[in-house]
Amino acid sequence: MSSANLDADVLVVGAGPAGLALSCALVDAGWRVQVFEQAAAERLAEPSDDGREIALTHRSRRILEQLGLWQRFPPPEPLRLATVRSAGTRRVLPFEARSEGREALGWLVGNHHIRAACWAGAQERGIPIHTGVAVTGLDRGAHAARIHLADGRALSAQLVVAADSRFSNLRRLAGIGARSLDFGRSAILCPLGHDIPHGGEAQECFLAGHTLALLPMPGQRVSAVWTVRSDAVAELMGLPEAEFAARVEAACEGRLGPMRVTGQRQVYPLVAVYAHTFAERRFALAGDAAVGMHPVTAHGYNFGLYGVETLVTELARAKHGGADAGDPEALARYARAHRVATQPIFEGTNAIVRLFTDDRMPALWLRRAVLDVAAHFPPVRWAISRQLTGV
Repeated sequence: MSSANLDADVLVVGAGPAGLALSCALVDAGWRVQVFEQAAAERLAEPSDDGREIALTHRSRRILEQLGLWQRFPPPEPLRLATVRSAGTRRVLPFEARSEGREALGWLVGNHHIRAACWAGAQERGIPIHTGVAVTGLDRGAHAARIHLADGRALSAQLVVAADSRFSNLRRLAGIGARSLDFGRSAILCPLGHDIPHGGEAQECFLAGHTLALLPMPGQRVSAVWTVRSDAVAELMGLPEAEFAARVEAACEGRLGPMRVTGQRQVYPLVAVYAHTFAERRFALAGDAAVGMHPVTAHGYNFGLYGVETLVTELARAKHGGADAGDPEALARYARAHRVATQPIFEGTNAIVRLFTDDRMPALWLRRAVLDVAAHFPPVRWAISRQLTGV
């Protein structure tokens, strides 16, 4: 089937930050793209603040700048220092941007700002975005792939990409399985004000039975990410604001002084997902549909952007060689490269979560040993920092 007889070169299902960033990059590379999304256009154009602050690496910043999306953000908060500490030891493991010769380890940007910027970038490029539609079927042939919509329409392209969340319906329709890890925990997100300046420091505290991360926001505010057993969520969500703030203050040992709640609390169950493959005939996975991370390393959207860059690069290589967007060799190269880039950190993150949320004595001993080794051997800290900052 010739390209002229198809509705697009690439059909992207999912208009979240990964799907829209991919669509923008594909259009910039000369491909014809259409996007399909279940949510209403109003929610996409003016997304509400969902409480999530996204840590973006140097590589992610470069990708977003090239797409003209970074420039649409409000001034982001630079992450100048990250500290890790654990129950059972006084050791604090620091990662400093200055010691790495950089102005920042990364930058924190509100998820709603990222979503709004990606939507605006897609609109500016004139990308057709079909909202309020559900994909109910997928067919793949030797020369094209076709999606079927709930309203009865069917559209064809050289390639279909699923970017419809870690619980991807399109991944299921494609017959691609995924490894799913339910941690039995949920993250409570809440913005808090405080009296002592945070200095651009992010704190990660692995405590008895729970984990607390404090992410610096503009001004004297932080976003608290309190990870607890899912059966403890109702109690914490029901606390009066003053008591909730006091508990966060106590958990971080008062390092930021008196704290007060400044916004709504949000809850997100923690489930990590890793697809069995990232590409098959005329089909690819992107964003969380490929790799849905535990948030402890803040790498989720970064992996999505890395995948965007890799996929677009491989498709451009195929195009230069006279192939179309569904070229099997290009998709295979993308799948291999993205797996190499993501699997070690995915597995390492899950191992860290298991170790630092296990309060049995052997695990506490091992935690101390891990922090001691990292503290006394700078190359270990440097290697970890390189992975976390994406430089």
